[in-house]
Amino acid sequence: MTQFLNTGLTQQQFLDEYWQKKPLLMRQAFGNFQPNISPEQLIDWACQDDIEARLIQQDQHCQWHLKDHHLSHEDFQALPDTHWTVLVQDMDKHHPDFQDLLNLFNFIPDWRRDDLMISYASEHGSVGAHVDSYDVFLLQGMGTRRWEISDHPIHNPELMDHQDLSILEHFSADLYWDLAPGDCLYLPPHFAHRGVALTPCITYSIGFRSLSHVELLDGLIDTMLENNQSQARYSDPNLQVTKHAHEINAHAICEVKRLLHNVIDQADTMIMRTLGRCVTETKPSLLERTESMLSEPVDIQACTEKFDQGLVLKQSRFHRFAWCDDNQSALLFCAGDSYRLDVRDHAILLCENTLLTSTHWRQLCTNENSTDVLCTLISEGMWMWSTS
Repeated sequence: MTQFLNTGLTQQQFLDEYWQKKPLLMRQAFGNFQPNISPEQLIDWACQDDIEARLIQQDQHCQWHLKDHHLSHEDFQALPDTHWTVLVQDMDKHHPDFQDLLNLFNFIPDWRRDDLMISYASEHGSVGAHVDSYDVFLLQGMGTRRWEISDHPIHNPELMDHQDLSILEHFSADLYWDLAPGDCLYLPPHFAHRGVALTPCITYSIGFRSLSHVELLDGLIDTMLENNQSQARYSDPNLQVTKHAHEINAHAICEVKRLLHNVIDQADTMIMRTLGRCVTETKPSLLERTESMLSEPVDIQACTEKFDQGLVLKQSRFHRFAWCDDNQSALLFCAGDSYRLDVRDHAILLCENTLLTSTHWRQLCTNENSTDVLCTLISEGMWMWSTS
């Protein structure tokens, strides 16, 4: 079986024993790791207008300060030598060289992945003790960072009175680990933790998001309304004489639960569509970038000509893709939209490949529906023409 990094565990053993269960410290998970970004380069990225970045500072009075809009080099020049951190989101999309790092986690469904965030912290830099609602791998790239961790999940944390930062009011660590370059720490959701830079350091955070039940229910309602699946109503054929006319009794509550359970039990296709659309929606911080990638409509003949000229199609890094089986066909999801494909293998081809060549095009051309879908994806900026 495939080994999981340099841990002595297989990928499945990691999932069985640690995933969403308990933290795992992996010493030299990435042996001889060399970061491919410098602090100066990361700050340059943070100062770009269309990049989601945050600058967090703790002042001499232990007060926390956040700036997350329009960062500039002047902001960084004005900082003290210690006690600050800059964090830059979605570096896997902005900097394609990081994709090889993420490929090591492909045994976890891609639609669960959020992004690669990279942070640089000055000495004593931190973002405070906090709890995340997602799984994260924390890879030390440069310098040394001390991680303080709780040994149990905290589901209802008490937070400091701060408008912008969710920092724990009280935090008592059970575990203390100092991470050097190449070390990696896995944390499941809800385990409280605090990272403090012992020396100036760079940390790579590979996050895997989880949708809340509210997000899923809200998405399911929207999907059902769009597909005219909202006709089921409350009923009470076994109604009993009531003693109190205004009481909502336990029987009524049971009937509502039965109705909702029946709706969900009979809505497999709707749930499939809801999940696919929710997990592929474009992050708000990337919408401007994806909207700029829209192009003129293309047809099969135009695509054939471009492939004949030696061009290839590259999958957009700024869009999310997913697919699922659906009654001998398949549904492909991208950017919160769904597309039906008659041929399941073609859905796999369009999701799992990041590069389409003339050979792939000839495979797709065996089904008109598949080529039509690809032409739509090209016009929506999800696939782009390239010379290599």
